[in-house]
Amino acid sequence: MQGSLRQHMAAGGPIINGWLSMPSAYGAELMARAGWDSLTVDLQHGVQDYSSMVQCFLGASASGTPMLARVPSLEPGIVGKVLDAGAWGVICPMVNDARSAAALVEACLYPPLGQRSNGPNRAAAFGRPGKPYQSIVNDEVLVLPMIETATAMAALDDILDVPGVGGVYVGPTDLAFSMGLPPVFDSEDPRILDAFARVVEATQARGIVAGVHCGSPDFAARMIAMGFGLVTVGSDASLLAGAARDAVARVRAA
Repeated sequence: MQGSLRQHMAAGGPIINGWLSMPSAYGAELMARAGWDSLTVDLQHGVQDYSSMVQCFLGASASGTPMLARVPSLEPGIVGKVLDAGAWGVICPMVNDARSAAALVEACLYPPLGQRSNGPNRAAAFGRPGKPYQSIVNDEVLVLPMIETATAMAALDDILDVPGVGGVYVGPTDLAFSMGLPPVFDSEDPRILDAFARVVEATQARGIVAGVHCGSPDFAARMIAMGFGLVTVGSDASLLAGAARDAVARVRAA
């Protein structure tokens, strides 16, 4: 039985999150075996659609790894479908104000806290004895608006104060873009690091999680030390490409 991400978080320690951009059940299975604390299927920029996301969920299911999905946009239909398929968390891009954050919460949660439609096909199996899925999911699903623009940073406190928001997930390259900076991972620009520190401070003050996407393990470790509770390291595609380049370079050098 797959555990929820909130259950995993309750055990303490940071969440080291893997990123699935490739539409492969076998790839998801291999990533799950690698020991990630959670895995996220990327339907926004990854080469994924709903069907391939379900296959990734199935491929990773034997490990019990909590699964999340980054949806392509704030659209209640796809938000509900990724949850019905078994996502325990939803990462949503370009949430720039409290109104959008509230709409995301409504799409993720069942009444009376939200307006999610009932029909949790695959997710129904995640209930527990005497506790059907619908009775537990509002407490366990993690709602993560993305903070990836200067506009969202200006509205950060309002977004975090929306009931039901479980934290935020920083998209560093879009955030940099919106601030007139190069859109790169692991930026050392003081303006980016100051924004990160502000996100950490604001989430910790509310007892919710701050997440961030990193390009390297070393930078992810720094972000954990800064106070981020969820860090993503690259993606299946970037890890595969990096390992392949390294193998080729080492053979050529030898």
